[in-house]
Amino acid sequence: QVQLVESGGALVQAGGSLRLSCILSGNISSVDIVGWHRQAPGNQRELVAIMTNSGTTHYLDSVKDRFTISRDNAGSTTYLQMISLKPEDAAVYYCNCRTVVGGTTDYFWGKGTQVTVSS
Repeated sequence: QVQLVESGGALVQAGGSLRLSCILSGNISSVDIVGWHRQAPGNQRELVAIMTNSGTTHYLDSVKDRFTISRDNAGSTTYLQMISLKPEDAAVYYCNCRTVVGGTTDYFWGKGTQVTVSS
């Protein structure tokens, strides 16, 4: 099991920046992918960015060149650096991870952090 706790959400003006953090605890050695998703009211949750243990990243097209996912060397914290924020980036942002243990894959989620962008 892995527990995830997000922080860093806030109200910012359009064009501003934020860095979200996600602290992972528990069996983090079993984590092979970490990611950030977001969900705005009335919308489905969407993948924003993911990062594999090998460092491969993937981004939602609308955030490429503005958002950067990273992870510390210990693997215990993952970050989402966001710049040039737009009103359409406003959402609850969720951190998640995938674990593989003995061939069994599981997914774990944090409870989310609110990002609000004023125009």
